[in-house]
Amino acid sequence: MINSSADLDDAGVATAAARAGAEVVRAMYGHRLTRIDKGAGDFATAADVEAEKTILGVIRAARPDDAVLGEEGGQQGAAEAARQWLVDPLCGTLNYAVGNMAVAVNVALRDGAAAVADPFSGEVFFTDGESAWVRYDGTDSADARLAPTSATRLVDVNLDPPFPGAPGFRAVELLADPRFVESFRPRVVSTTLALAWVAAGKRAAYVTDGGDLSGSVHFAAGIALCRAAGCVVTGIDGAPVGAAGRGLVVAADRGTHQQLMSMILG
Repeated sequence: MINSSADLDDAGVATAAARAGAEVVRAMYGHRLTRIDKGAGDFATAADVEAEKTILGVIRAARPDDAVLGEEGGQQGAAEAARQWLVDPLCGTLNYAVGNMAVAVNVALRDGAAAVADPFSGEVFFTDGESAWVRYDGTDSADARLAPTSATRLVDVNLDPPFPGAPGFRAVELLADPRFVESFRPRVVSTTLALAWVAAGKRAAYVTDGGDLSGSVHFAAGIALCRAAGCVVTGIDGAPVGAAGRGLVVAADRGTHQQLMSMILG
């Protein structure tokens, strides 16, 4: 994969890198893994580290002059580089460490192509920045266009701290809103794989608190995927996601987005 990646376009590089990382995550699943403490109850595992090394190998072989920001390895290359890859090798580490398979491998070129891999379903969701697709068996002959829909009425809400929107916004209060209960069914998976699920029609929406998430290694790939699929993407204040942004509300359609915003903004 690494040897042939130089011939790929950016979407191909993102997809190949995410798949390579997913293979590592899947292979190391269920093993007793070394934990690297990050403080405040957060940690990485050996699988996070090995998956990121593998992903970086694909990117370096294909785009040796590009900068990379990795969840585990930090900044490599100039932070202000015109081309920078954002890598989260295992989003859902706490899930993974206790045997929960709800995890994602995220690879995104800032303001460009991106891919989100599900290591256990074998799905790779990807975008070239214009359209969004899912690949099921590792070959492009099986690619299917992503089609968001709110039919499931399932909404993932991120309850992980910190809570910068408090007291104005608390995700747990959204779950208790009678209007939410009447229209939606909450889910809490603690992984940005949920963003890919919105793009693919498996979820109606996703909501999280936070600051500017557009350049986050955790969220950049999912945001790019959802935008390309035609989802409605804003902050929790309804403003565009960006430097002045606050958190994230991603909905399969405008009606769902408007419903959620009416609850969030009161």
